Amino acid sequence: MKKVLIVMGVAASMIACNTESSTENSEAVAVNNAVSVKVETAERVVVDLFETYTSEIMAYKENDITPAVQGLHIDQIKVDVGDRVKEGQVIVTMDQTTLKQQELNLATTEDSYNRMKPVHQAGGVADQQMIQLKNQLDLQREVVENLRKNSTIKSPISGVVTARNFESGDLFASMPILHIMQIDKLKVKANVSEMYFPVVKIGQTVDIEVDIFPGEKFEGKVSRINPALDAATRTFGVEITINNANERLRPGMYARTTFNMGQKESIVINDVAVQKQAGSSARYVYIIKDGKADYRFVEDGRHLGNKLQILSGIEEGEQVAITSFNRLMDGAEVEIINE
Repeated sequence: MKKVLIVMGVAASMIACNTESSTENSEAVAVNNAVSVKVETAERVVVDLFETYTSEIMAYKENDITPAVQGLHIDQIKVDVGDRVKEGQVIVTMDQTTLKQQELNLATTEDSYNRMKPVHQAGGVADQQMIQLKNQLDLQREVVENLRKNSTIKSPISGVVTARNFESGDLFASMPILHIMQIDKLKVKANVSEMYFPVVKIGQTVDIEVDIFPGEKFEGKVSRINPALDAATRTFGVEITINNANERLRPGMYARTTFNMGQKESIVINDVAVQKQAGSSARYVYIIKDGKADYRFVEDGRHLGNKLQILSGIEEGEQVAITSFNRLMDGAEVEIINE
């Protein structure tokens, strides 16, 4: 009987040991299933607010050289594409035949009017007839003045000829004879978000970058601000003037304009923590809290070295995963392994 009891006791002890060992193994398996991650803490720092907008460089001023009178022959075009002209310089002369004919008509009309004045004063001509003669004279004077103004065409600006559409001797039609651009100064127009309307000021310095000169910045200044906002895009137009005395920049170049909008406190995290969701432009992070991973969408801003500005989605002090993204999922058990 004693031997039986001893055997039963030994068996019970072995069962208890096996049960305890199984529990320890289960706990070890649970620990081993946790994803090992490194984390960094979201910080609140003061950052400079730089906003960049894309645009195209334009001539500061440009003019189509077009006579107001059609049907005239071009006598001489005195400049060609690439030539530089000064304001007030004669650049096109038109055929004078029509002008001379109209000047002759003017002289005849003036003579008739002057001969009829004493007759009218003597009562030999009715008032109505004199009024008609005076109207004819005034109209003829306007015709001649218009032809004189358009027979010798001067450049309204200083600049460079960028297009020539006729040759000397051609009959002028509706197309401009020449196109002139002022390029010693240039301008860029940017559509700026409405949130910065109180910030942007006339005279504010703006950095201009173009692809043709990588890494180089040109200085521009805000010269005009549209007082009304675009209701569809919630933006307002800003014109920036660039001094281009050396003429390195040219109209038509693609440009990026960068405004310094001041400073603001922002949340920043390591840029490797922000992942792009497959198949969309959405960005997300894994917040590590209470030993679990929380999948969370975020709105990111500017890069600040290896840090990334976070506009929404993360609070100061929260920990974000910076490793093991291929093993993480929402709600996954995690083990922080930061040294």
